Amino acid sequence: MTFPQYHSTEGYNFISLYPSPTYSSVMNIYCHSNFEAPLVSRLENDIPRGYTIDFKGEQEENNRKLFSKAEVVLGNPPMDWFANKETKLVYWQLESAGFDQYQGLIIDPSTKVANMGAWFGRPCSETIVGGILALYRGLHTLTKLQIRTEWVGHAIRKDLRLLFNERVVILGAGTIGMVIKDILVGFGCHVQLFARTSPQAKITSREDLLQALPEIDLVINTLPGTALNFVDETFISSMKPDSVYANVGRGSTTDEKALIQALERGHLAGAVLDVTETEPLPEEHPLWKMPQVILSQHTGGGHRNEHVGKVDLFLTNIHAVASGCDIMDRIDISRGY
Repeated sequence: MTFPQYHSTEGYNFISLYPSPTYSSVMNIYCHSNFEAPLVSRLENDIPRGYTIDFKGEQEENNRKLFSKAEVVLGNPPMDWFANKETKLVYWQLESAGFDQYQGLIIDPSTKVANMGAWFGRPCSETIVGGILALYRGLHTLTKLQIRTEWVGHAIRKDLRLLFNERVVILGAGTIGMVIKDILVGFGCHVQLFARTSPQAKITSREDLLQALPEIDLVINTLPGTALNFVDETFISSMKPDSVYANVGRGSTTDEKALIQALERGHLAGAVLDVTETEPLPEEHPLWKMPQVILSQHTGGGHRNEHVGKVDLFLTNIHAVASGCDIMDRIDISRGY
C-alpha cells in the first residue's frame, strides 16, 4: 500500500488517513533537531499511539543515550553515535537535503531513511536563479554602489547580460535540477540536463558533457557530495569563454582552485556559489574579494517556514511507517541519493 503524497508550496500537508496501530511495546522517537515550542507541541500531540518522543537537551551524554535506544530518529546526529547504537533503527528522517557527512555509514537495509530534498528543492532553486539574475543584470555591483552612494548610471549598461536565450546545462536531474529547469525554461533558456541514469537527461556521459561545454553559456551544478571534484580543471577549461558557473550542490564537487584561476584569467565571466569547499569561508579566501562572484553562504534552502516542513514530513512519514506504508522522499544512504 502506498501512502498518499501531500505536497504544497507551503509544505507537506499532514493528514492522518490511517488508524494508529497497537503495539506490544513502546516505540521510541529521538528528536535531534531544535524546534520552536509550537512545533514541539505538534510533534508531541500528533505522533501515532504507541510512540513516545524525547527531544535533544543540553547534556550530550544524555542525548546520546536517548538516540541509542530510539527506533525512530529525527535530525542529523553525529555519525559516530551510530557505532554503539543499542536499538535497531526503523525510521530516520534527516533535517537536510544533503547527507555527505554520513558517507560510509552502514545501516540495516530495512531501515527507512528520508531526507528533505523535495522540501528544499524550491528555495534552493530560487536562490541560485536569483543569484544568476543578479550577476547577469549587475545587481550585485549596483548594490555595492548604493552602499557607497555612488551613481555610475549609463557606464554599467555595457556589462549587463540577458538570461533569455542562454544555453544552459544543469548537472544533476534531481528535485533541485528539475525545478531550476522549469524556472529557466520560463525565461526562454535552452536547457539540457546531465545525469548518468535519469531518463530526463539528454547528456549521460562525461565525455559527451565535455564536448558540449564549449557551446554552453551557463553551467549550474546541483550534484551531491559523492561527485567529488566532478567540476575539475579539465571541466572548467572546456567551458565556453565568458560563460558563467553556478553551484547549489556541494562545495566538494568543484575544484575551487581551478575555478578561481579561471575567474582570475577571465576565462569565466563569473560564478554564483551557494556552497564552497570550506564553510564558513575563511576571511582571507580570494572568493570574498572577487567582484564577479556572488556568495550566498549556503542559505539556499532557507525560508521562514523551513522547520514547519520538517515537522510536516516527519509526521506524514511516521504515520506511514506505523501503518506499514511507503514513505515520502526516501533515500539510500549507501548510494548517496
